[in-house]
Amino acid sequence: MKMKPYVHPEPLYPYREWSLEEESFADGENQRSESLFAVGNGYIGMRGNFEEGYHGTEGTSVNGNYLNGFYDAEPIIYPEGAYGYAVRNQAMLNVTDAKIIGLSVEGHAFHLNAGTVHRYKRTLDMRKGVLRRKVDWESPGGHRVSLVITRLASFGNKHLAAIHYEATALNFDGAITLSSAMEGSIARPPATDDPRLGAGSELPSLLPEGMDHDGAFSWMRQRTRHTRFALLSAMSHVLETPAGYGTNRKAADQRLTEEFSVPLRSGETVALTKYICYHTSKDYPEEELMPRTEELLRGAVHAGFRQLLAEQEAYLEEFWKRADVEIAGDPALQQGIRFNAFQLLQSVGRDGETNIGAKGLTGEGYEGHYFWDTEMYMLPFFTFTRPDIARSLLEFRYHTLGKARERAAIMSQKGALYPWRTIGGEENSSYFPAGTAQAHINADIAYAIRQYVLATGDTDFLVSQGAEILFETSRFWVDLGHFNPARGGSFCIDAVTGPDEYTAIVNNNAYTNLMVRSQLEYAASTADLLRGSYPEHYERLVRAIGLTEEEVRLWRKAAALMFVPSDERLGIIAQDDTFLSKEKWNFEQTPEDKYPLLLHFHPLVIYRHQVLKQADVVLALFLLGEQFTLEEKIRNYQYYEPLTTHDSSLSPCIHSIMSAEIGDLEGAYAYFDRTVRMDLDDINRNAKDGLHTAAMAGSWMSIINGFGGMRLRDGLLSFQPRLPSQWESCRFRIAFRGSLLEVRIGRESTLYTLLEGDALELLHMGLRVSLSPGQPASFSL
Repeated sequence: MKMKPYVHPEPLYPYREWSLEEESFADGENQRSESLFAVGNGYIGMRGNFEEGYHGTEGTSVNGNYLNGFYDAEPIIYPEGAYGYAVRNQAMLNVTDAKIIGLSVEGHAFHLNAGTVHRYKRTLDMRKGVLRRKVDWESPGGHRVSLVITRLASFGNKHLAAIHYEATALNFDGAITLSSAMEGSIARPPATDDPRLGAGSELPSLLPEGMDHDGAFSWMRQRTRHTRFALLSAMSHVLETPAGYGTNRKAADQRLTEEFSVPLRSGETVALTKYICYHTSKDYPEEELMPRTEELLRGAVHAGFRQLLAEQEAYLEEFWKRADVEIAGDPALQQGIRFNAFQLLQSVGRDGETNIGAKGLTGEGYEGHYFWDTEMYMLPFFTFTRPDIARSLLEFRYHTLGKARERAAIMSQKGALYPWRTIGGEENSSYFPAGTAQAHINADIAYAIRQYVLATGDTDFLVSQGAEILFETSRFWVDLGHFNPARGGSFCIDAVTGPDEYTAIVNNNAYTNLMVRSQLEYAASTADLLRGSYPEHYERLVRAIGLTEEEVRLWRKAAALMFVPSDERLGIIAQDDTFLSKEKWNFEQTPEDKYPLLLHFHPLVIYRHQVLKQADVVLALFLLGEQFTLEEKIRNYQYYEPLTTHDSSLSPCIHSIMSAEIGDLEGAYAYFDRTVRMDLDDINRNAKDGLHTAAMAGSWMSIINGFGGMRLRDGLLSFQPRLPSQWESCRFRIAFRGSLLEVRIGRESTLYTLLEGDALELLHMGLRVSLSPGQPASFSL
């Protein structure tokens, strides 16, 4: 299904290099804007809801506040169950809404569909890390106020968020009232037929346990219905006003309110700063929640909002030094790549116990679950820009290794099997053909460990945590597969699903077998490394998991005899044992409104055909590229690309990378263009449910691995630069083994500059290059 050249629609938001801006309120597209204007710090996520609430006439609102890794787990009800099915579904919770601030002027409540809006602008500032709204509003009574509202989720302290609310009287002397509140009663999303959304429930997940106005702050305590985690939400205020003011505190149902009545003269300004914090017993003992809350709020009030702004900007300045990508000649894509990097940073957990969800912290699509998206798409971005965060993401897998062992045992296998979708480490996928059967996640995690260690030189992680993951997941593979006499003794892996979810429960999925072969070779070499250079760690693992030399020999044997299906007539890898024998999907007779196929055809109808949801063999060509010749890549790409629907947002970026590698720059650009602005242009029409974090990271990969041609070859960075004709130049930076490399690709040449580090060797178009600080190297294209 050939990707058509992407035609940019009329922009939903103006092109800005460092911001996302909205210059008028789009009532009917409110939910989409709520996702796009979200702020987060990797733990707290707040959708771009208005502080005063939504009073729209056309659209609807999903008022969202999320904590990464904080979930409830409801039983999954199967009309027809079976042994080993996932038993509980973990869902990220929409928690207490503490960002509420209402304004009334002489009794008239401010909202955008009342009175007259003379000026409106909302800006998500990617350099300063804040969401700012400026509104010039006239009440139905003719009173005019200017509002400047600034919101942030602190990168300096993951438990803290803040809102600074300024109101200026423009044409009157009179009273205004600011009403700040926390609302603990949160509606659950309704059930739908879309499997990408949550199951929905009528019962609240958070049960009230108490609330109070306590001196300098107000607090609310709740507990999750099933997991029994405690949540303490709190708020504190600082009011700056030219004169006196009155206060009134209210507590009713699950709502705490603090009102400030302020007399103003025309031209005067009142400023309310609201500090918000969340702590849970998932992170700390329950008895520590209140003392930690008091200490955090006291410190925030003492530091003040200006200090928070300064810390936020300083944090992002350091982030952009490594993560920024500059594209000269295309403002739409420049905005897109920066927006994507910024949202990835806002969504990623960095404490070793949380991860990054398929929708980040921007919405409730996929219920906050973590997938293979992390290792295959998002981890590379962090590995080469913020390796400390990359390590934290891998530490999450080590933290949940025990749960993976339990899952393997349930599946009657040895070793460890990681869940397809999870929050706490247990398998959450209720549809096993496209869930549990995707055991390739084990090999994906192993691949990510190898890439991370190669890129960072962090052998400490490998020997202390990564090796145990490798060994336990390798045990699983050797137990799952078998040496098949019908295949001449080759090692075969049956009844699995590869990345392509439109082809399920097959024997010898080529992607899986190729990735497992790579994993087993790496696991065996890692065992050799530990045995020779880190004997104390090797002996620790021998004692802890009962590792034997015979197992390591078996890994090598399975890798050496791994079966990879192929078709000699076509000269390609077969996606699995039977894929090429199926009838091809009739794309010509499939109307555009029947995509994605999963929403319009029974799975069995799809499974019977040669049709792909996303890159499968093509993904293996990229990840294991050194194993294939250019001719093999071209033949395989040209066969599978027309059969791929790209119904998964993970697909276009991989096709962009491979298009670039085989020399089709126009095709590469068409795929990249679709990936980088997937949410900003709302291409899939579902940005309202949350942003596509894997596609965001994939857009970075499309530039670095696609147009930059970056690979890791023999422990070195290798580049094959190709500049799209639409660009004047492209510049990016890569963190590698303690060094920081800048790459600038122009129309005529590529320039490499070592910004940090003593020396660095790399490969340019196969040529070995030695770089020293202050001595850039330029090469003609």
